[in-house]
Amino acid sequence: MFKRLKNCHNVPDMRDLARQRLPSPIFHYIDGAADDEITYRRNTSAFDDCDLVPNVLTGVEEVDMSVTVMGQKLDMPIYCAPTALQRLFHHEGERAVGRAATKYGTMFGVSSLATVTVEEIAKVAPGPKMFQFYFHKDRGLNDALMQRAKDANFNVLALTVDTITGGNRERDLHTGFTSPPKLTLNSIISFATHPMWAWNFYTKPKFDMPHLSGHVSEGTNLAVSVGDYFSTMLDQSMSWKDAEKLCRDWDGEFALKGIMSVEDAKRAVDIGCTGIMISNHGGRQLDGSRAPFDQLAEICDAVGDKIDVVCEGGIQRGTHVLKALSVGAKACSGGRMYLYALAAAGQAGVEKILGNFQSEIERDMKLMGITSLDQLNRDNLRWR
Repeated sequence: MFKRLKNCHNVPDMRDLARQRLPSPIFHYIDGAADDEITYRRNTSAFDDCDLVPNVLTGVEEVDMSVTVMGQKLDMPIYCAPTALQRLFHHEGERAVGRAATKYGTMFGVSSLATVTVEEIAKVAPGPKMFQFYFHKDRGLNDALMQRAKDANFNVLALTVDTITGGNRERDLHTGFTSPPKLTLNSIISFATHPMWAWNFYTKPKFDMPHLSGHVSEGTNLAVSVGDYFSTMLDQSMSWKDAEKLCRDWDGEFALKGIMSVEDAKRAVDIGCTGIMISNHGGRQLDGSRAPFDQLAEICDAVGDKIDVVCEGGIQRGTHVLKALSVGAKACSGGRMYLYALAAAGQAGVEKILGNFQSEIERDMKLMGITSLDQLNRDNLRWR
């Protein structure tokens, strides 16, 4: 039975619709993770081990779900994490996500490997914006990426620190996924059975990663897997000194994306970061690593009063957001949750999923007996 957007009431519903709309290699690129995908699954199931304890009779007619994270006032405590290659999933790509995020008053993270320029995104999405920075071997490219984000008035720079080499994404190996897609016997069949996707991909403006154009050909003119790109194009010598210099050169709100240990969280404070994303890259890098929610408490205990902590990964429900904020996170972020929606229905899909989260968080706040998110704390949690 074919699912329609109006019947997509949650992230799994969006995933089902995305699977209908996308060729197999493209869907599995979004959906897949590293090795046995244990960490990928744990990112969401970790929330099942924690229960909410609500209060009643507190007067919750009006609730305020706004937060301020890394200097940005957001109308709700979840934002769109930066993800690459979005025009592969829908021809509007980052434009659609940026417009939807602006409509819902939340932040939009834009990848170095975006398929729409930061300059265009700044025009279509005037709300809070984060630029995600990959540290390339090519120092000229690094300088250009930072300058373009500055000139486009992006609010936050986030350095991704967990892609020092590519994760073993075996689904991509099985499907032969590359960027841009290569035509093989299997992929031609999959593209042919998804004619609307194929029509949009091959008739719209040429697929490109414009921030890399003129610097590297991989991923734009030369098909390459994402794992190979990370392993060959990114600088494996990147160190804390490099991160500190980037923080100083940016001279604004600066975060590290991919922090998982207390030791690294403390180092982030020491070099001047204003935020950290507790993240394992959606389970796409080191399988067997901890889930962000499992690791959140000890990191918040160590640095939560010194730096804004974001819980990123596995968020599929409003209750997941409330649990993370109860532990001590300032906000949550996610990638797959809106990529499925983008693939399912473009901007309308992203608006639908953000609207679902907004409704869930408001309803769950009322059921918890709170009127603002700063009323959440660990007293309203119990672990099994």
